[in-house]
Amino acid sequence: MSLQNLTRFARLELIGAPTPLEYLPRLSDYLGREIYIKRDDVTPVAMGGNKLRKLEFLAAEALREGADTLITAGAIQSNHVRQTAAVAAKLGLHCVALLENPMGTRAENYLSNGNRLLLDLFNAQTEMCDALTDPDAQLEALATRVEAQGFRPYVIPVGGSNALGALGYVESALEIAQQCEGAVDLSSVVVASGSAGTHAGLAVGLEQLMPEVELVGVTVSRTVEQQKPKVLALQQAVAQTLELEAHADIILWDDYFAPAYGVPNDEGMEAVKLLARLEGILLDPVYTGKAMAGLIDGIEQQRFKDNGPILFVHTGGAPALFAYHPHI
Repeated sequence: MSLQNLTRFARLELIGAPTPLEYLPRLSDYLGREIYIKRDDVTPVAMGGNKLRKLEFLAAEALREGADTLITAGAIQSNHVRQTAAVAAKLGLHCVALLENPMGTRAENYLSNGNRLLLDLFNAQTEMCDALTDPDAQLEALATRVEAQGFRPYVIPVGGSNALGALGYVESALEIAQQCEGAVDLSSVVVASGSAGTHAGLAVGLEQLMPEVELVGVTVSRTVEQQKPKVLALQQAVAQTLELEAHADIILWDDYFAPAYGVPNDEGMEAVKLLARLEGILLDPVYTGKAMAGLIDGIEQQRFKDNGPILFVHTGGAPALFAYHPHI
C-alpha cells in the first residue's frame, strides 16, 4: 500500500514516527461497538494536534521560498495558530497571527488562557480583527503590510487547509492502512470537519488504500450545504496534486455543532467527560468533543453503514479545555 507521488513533495520531519492507533476497551464496552482512536493529539510539538501534519509540508515550502515569517489566522483559541506559532519558533521564524473572537466573549479565560497563553510563550505577534469574513484576502493584506516592514512572509491558510497542507492527511491515511493491516477490519472512520483539509486528505488517501471504509466528517462550524463544497474542492485539488482521481462520496453530519463554531454544547461536553472518565483521554469543546458526540449518537441512531469497528481520528485541542472553564 503506497501513494508514491507523496514522496515528490518536500516536507519537514516534525512528527518523526506514526502516531499510535489504539483500541478503546472501556468506551467499546460502553457503546457496544469496537472503537479505535488515531492519536494525532500526541504529535510532538506544542501539546500535539493534527495541524502538525499539514505544517510539515507548508513550512517546508516556506523555507524553500526563503521566508522568515509565517502568517496565519484563526480564532483566539485556534489550535492551528498555536501549532503554527510553535513551528515558527522551532525553525527560528517570526510568526504573525490574525485572530478573531467568534463567541464575542469577554471571559478572561477565553481571552488569555489555553492556546492564547501559548501564543505568547512562542513569541507570536498577534493582531485582532472583528471577524475573519474573507480570511484569504485578510491574510494577503496582512502579508503585504508585513513585507513592507522588511520581512519575507509566507501565508499559511486557515487550518493549513490547502492542497499542499492536506497531503499530511493523505499520509495519515497511509499510516492508518498500515496499522490496521491484518489487525483491524475497519468499517468507518470519524473525523471533525472544519477547515476541511484533514477531511479531504483522509478522503483521498482512504479511497486509494481502504476503499471499503466509510469516512464520516462531523461538521464543527457549518451545515452540510455549506461544508460539502469546501471538502469536495479540496478533495479534487489534493487528487490533482497527486495525479490521482477522487470519486469517493463526501459524507457529512451537521447535527452536532450548534449553536455555533467555538461555542460548547451539552452533547459535546458530555462526550469530553465520557472519554476522560472511561479512557483518560482528553478531547476539546470545539472540535473533537462535538465529533465524538456525533460518533456516539451515530451508533445510537444506527447511522453508520454497518456494525463494524469505528476509528475516531483525534485531532487534538486539549489546551482549549483551560480556556473554556467553567463551561466544563
